[in-house]
Amino acid sequence: MKIAIDGTAASGKGTLARRLANSLGYDYLDTGLLYRVVALQALKLGMTSFGDNIKEPTQNETIKRSTIIKLTTIALSLSLPILDSPELRSQKISSLAAAVASLPEIRQALIKKQRNFAHSPPSNSGAVLDGRDIGSVILPKADFKFFIDAKPEIRAKRRFAQLKDTKSNQTQETILKELNERDKTDSTRQFAPLKRLSDAIFIDSSSLNADEVLQIALNYING
Repeated sequence: MKIAIDGTAASGKGTLARRLANSLGYDYLDTGLLYRVVALQALKLGMTSFGDNIKEPTQNETIKRSTIIKLTTIALSLSLPILDSPELRSQKISSLAAAVASLPEIRQALIKKQRNFAHSPPSNSGAVLDGRDIGSVILPKADFKFFIDAKPEIRAKRRFAQLKDTKSNQTQETILKELNERDKTDSTRQFAPLKRLSDAIFIDSSSLNADEVLQIALNYING
């Protein structure tokens, strides 16, 4: 069994994917972590984000080919699953990960790894993957596809509540602006853009809690 969950940032897709995997006894892969790991390495290489592109501080044009090769090598060397950490969840890494994900070379390097995980999960039972191109690119023939979304204001409120425990100094208004920018980046990139597929089950989580979203998904899966 392969389940693909796509959706916007802070829509609850990760929460659904984790809980769905736990409920069904399947393996879970947060594909966004792969891009965050590459983004962290990009930061260590001295890169930062400017708008929708990633560039080196000393360079005003597009990213150097040599740097893309370095990042691609990093992507190819990753072993799954990735261990989550607070370092990977910072806003700086989140923004840079979106930019890294817009690079076709990086996405191409990670496609096979994600598919291998889905086709040969550690437990050999089933796999739940969440991201932004799972149903469209990684697992176009997934047994079930879900697309999760919520109103931007609701997502910003949720993310703000999450960040309170991390002593973040971000305001809810700043988070809303960043989420809107992320949505634009994800949906307009040339390679594997975020999009709602016609064969994906749509869940608007704006007025639903995590338990309710999980139950809706389970109802579809269990028939």
